[in-house]
Amino acid sequence: MAAFFAKADFPWWIAGGYAIELAVGRELRAHGDLDVLVLRRDQDLVRELLADWDLYVADPPGQGKLQPWRPGKILRPPLHDIWCRRNAKAPWSMQLMLDEAEDTQWVSRRTPEIRLPIDQLARTSETGIPYLAPEVQLFYKAKATRDKDQTDFEAVLPLLDASARVWLAVKPRVSWSVS
Repeated sequence: MAAFFAKADFPWWIAGGYAIELAVGRELRAHGDLDVLVLRRDQDLVRELLADWDLYVADPPGQGKLQPWRPGKILRPPLHDIWCRRNAKAPWSMQLMLDEAEDTQWVSRRTPEIRLPIDQLARTSETGIPYLAPEVQLFYKAKATRDKDQTDFEAVLPLLDASARVWLAVKPRVSWSVS
């Protein structure tokens, strides 16, 4: 997927459990799909890149209803979750997530007061793959933690520097203990 997105003319980042694995440098657990984060403002470019894919928007988010994401349809908040597969007969293989931005700032879709400069939102793996910064990924995972999220947290916590730990610890609605 990284090779596929490498031709993209917009920023993108591996997210979810794979982002944590890229940060720690090893596999932690099995995954059902691959999460990719892009900025909402780039959705036309994303839709163009994935023109041959079968794309469905979770509408409303978290309710299990999927609606086709047709070319030209602009997705507005709260829509942010797109299920992707290579064709209608293929299994779902990617979850595309749209996040907000204002100018050069990433804006949390969950808590808009939480922001970061876009150039601080991500890291790059040794092989050149961009992935969501672990503290940002943990922030998103903290909303409703599951066993796999706890596994991710415990694996990446020792690698977080002091500023990343502080950033994560002071964010509202975060349930991790980051001592």
